Amino acid sequence: MISKSKFIRVVFSVVFLFLSSQLLVAGQKADSTIHQLVQQRTDQIFDSLVKIRRDFHMYPEVSGEEKMTSGKVAEYLKALGLEVHTNIGGYGVVGILETNRKGKKIAWRADMDAMPSDQQDPVAYHSEMEGVRHICGHDVHTTIGLGIANVLTSLKDQLSGTVYFLFQPSEENWKGARAMLDDGILEMIQPDEIYALHVAPMPEGTIATRGNNLYADYKIMEILFDNIIEKDALTAYVKSLLEDLQNVAPDSKFWDNRSLMDPTIGLGNPNTIFKDYITTTEYFRVEEKNGQLSIKANLCTSEKDQIDSIVMEIKEKIKASEYAKSFAGINTLFEVDLVLNDEELADQTIKSISSIYGPQHAIPLYGVIPDGRSDDFAFFQQEVPGVYFLIGASDYQKGIISMPHSPNFVVDENCIRTGAQFFSSMIVERLK
Repeated sequence: MISKSKFIRVVFSVVFLFLSSQLLVAGQKADSTIHQLVQQRTDQIFDSLVKIRRDFHMYPEVSGEEKMTSGKVAEYLKALGLEVHTNIGGYGVVGILETNRKGKKIAWRADMDAMPSDQQDPVAYHSEMEGVRHICGHDVHTTIGLGIANVLTSLKDQLSGTVYFLFQPSEENWKGARAMLDDGILEMIQPDEIYALHVAPMPEGTIATRGNNLYADYKIMEILFDNIIEKDALTAYVKSLLEDLQNVAPDSKFWDNRSLMDPTIGLGNPNTIFKDYITTTEYFRVEEKNGQLSIKANLCTSEKDQIDSIVMEIKEKIKASEYAKSFAGINTLFEVDLVLNDEELADQTIKSISSIYGPQHAIPLYGVIPDGRSDDFAFFQQEVPGVYFLIGASDYQKGIISMPHSPNFVVDENCIRTGAQFFSSMIVERLK
């Protein structure tokens, strides 16, 4: 026979387990419900967001001249009831969603500027500004940022913490992020984490990222020699030296941009060809100037800390060669600040979106994007841990290829819905 005291303990244990399970279920239902609300709100405002994006597309402004665009952004944020600050680092805008409940402080950054382009715009809502077009997708980025602000504001009573919406000017000339920082943006706001995205030629409905460097380390260097009597032999020697350093074959599929999205060898495959690489031969220019022979070449490495040691290796090999006495040094002509994603945040956020919307929509990347691409969001990441995402905007069957900076750049506008929905949900989870 069970004792009374033992019976009571058993009853309490059963009650405790029942209540715990109910709380767990309630929590799961609450999580499910809030993401359903995110989806519903995104669907409600989607048509209006498309109109906003098309307006941005029709009236693009180049870096440093985003007066009209920033004015529209500020007006939209004020209509949502947010605290709004303008003219930060030029035409930068910040909107602040304060829930007045303790929680994390999360920042979302979107860039606003367009690019010079005389190419014909292939859409009906074409640019009305002569010589200027949105061919890098910043009109989409800005619209997604406004969409996230709208969705999260509608859920304000169910959130905790603070969300900062940063709309940045002058990304294309790499001045905007630094200007906002120099203007004291991080004295006005104190985010714990910061996030951003960029349109990519992936299928619409997908987002992707990876921890650490998303883009390859890249440098254009100038190798100088004083004695140019043996120009042809010297040029051949340097080219051979660089070719020996490269570990990608000239006929590799690596050089075909279409391979980036290839499911068998592309960025999203653990066995991708876009890792552990060194390339040196994509850019090679020879000229005589000021009595010197100038050989310009590029270095591109998937490992972010490798490039300086390779430059040192080049120097040492030249100094040990028959051309040592003529060697005048190596100058850096161009290098990029890398987008460096916080590894823990990248892992957590991609898993969060995957768990809510399905793994087919959230793709962890294993490869590193080559060719010197980057984003001045890197300057924000040097101050605040954060993650930079890629968002697909292509529909291959419809001939829509969202390759930034291409003359026929177009997007599947449903990426606006995807971006606003997925990243609103992500921020909801990060605020907890």
